[in-house]
Amino acid sequence: MKNAFAKIATMLLLVSQICDGSELGAVFHPGAIWTDQNGAPINAHGGGILFHAGIYYWFGEHKLAGDVGNYAQIGVHVYSSKNLYQWKDEGVALKVSNDPQSEIARGCIIERPKVIYNAATKQFVMWFHLELLGQGYRAARSGVAVADNVAGPYRYLGSQRPNAGVWPMNVPEDMKKPLTTAEAEAISKIVMAGGPMLDYPINSLFRRDFTEGQMARDMTLFVDDDGTAYQIYSSEENGVLQISQLSDDYLRSAGKYIRVFPGDFNEAPAMFKHAGKYYLITSGCTGWAPNAARLAEANTIFGPWKKLGNPCLGPANRITNTFNSQSAFVLPVDGKEDAFIFMADRWNPTNAIDGRHIWLPIQFGKDGRPFIEWKDQWDLSCFNSKSSDTATSANKAGGSPTPKTAMNSTAF
Repeated sequence: MKNAFAKIATMLLLVSQICDGSELGAVFHPGAIWTDQNGAPINAHGGGILFHAGIYYWFGEHKLAGDVGNYAQIGVHVYSSKNLYQWKDEGVALKVSNDPQSEIARGCIIERPKVIYNAATKQFVMWFHLELLGQGYRAARSGVAVADNVAGPYRYLGSQRPNAGVWPMNVPEDMKKPLTTAEAEAISKIVMAGGPMLDYPINSLFRRDFTEGQMARDMTLFVDDDGTAYQIYSSEENGVLQISQLSDDYLRSAGKYIRVFPGDFNEAPAMFKHAGKYYLITSGCTGWAPNAARLAEANTIFGPWKKLGNPCLGPANRITNTFNSQSAFVLPVDGKEDAFIFMADRWNPTNAIDGRHIWLPIQFGKDGRPFIEWKDQWDLSCFNSKSSDTATSANKAGGSPTPKTAMNSTAF
């Protein structure tokens, strides 16, 4: 009997070690300082990951200490990894310019860089939210750069306001008209600071920006199964999300886009596809302060989109601020079924370089909906078990049942 108990205890210990990564020295610690192979903290904020030729490449904003680090002083940093745990510093993929006349002059704002690979042109294409030097957040442009090698160096091509001269696909015909002089004058008097407001002109700003192109701030890229690429971005003074198809070479908007959730003020978009459905995780617009994540789903990328509520599970005081973080990207894990990682940032605007990385597994309830739960530590082996057999719903907040997964889950 003692031998039987000893065998059971040994088996449980082995399972625990494998799931928490202790045996292999491979484990994620969300919110902890994460270092590269040189022992330096990983400096890739608001970023995303490209999997190419068996290697993951993590691109993100290079931050410096203090408030000045919120502005682009260096550029876009890139790291590589074969296993997602250990990362090699590959240097600066896109450098800012010392020319003050450049669109990417030192001190401009470069946020949320994402890189995708175009198999037809054999180019790596980087998009990012760009604000021009000294203009605050008024420019609201999308910067584009390309490289022949995944880690760079990337060559800056220029910026654009997406879909100039194009009307959204999902607005009625009677809205597809320029603003009248009176409408334009009225809008010019409204103070819009990028957050919710009572007098938000919900169906006017895309008309205002028709000629010059749509505003594009927080953004992500998504490549569908057929190779078609899309840019998802906060537009219309942050009050509306837009989903825009890219050209075949991924270098510009293709002139096909929709407006999503007008007047809801979403930012920090992160998109993924699972079981034939498209999912979109966003946050509200509260500046640097975190807020509750939002989840939406659609059967086609151009909608219609349906709101599913907060995807985070746990105590109310933890999930109303998304575990004190904001969404950045959803990473499909290569070689594992139904395996997606929610990547988020814990911003520190007073000392930008100390922003922390929050990586958590996305799980699926019995109803098929994604949800996110805090883990003090976890590892990729946890995707080997189907969480859908143990969870009841993906969007029940506070007091909802806790899935019995192999992950180490405690209070945040």
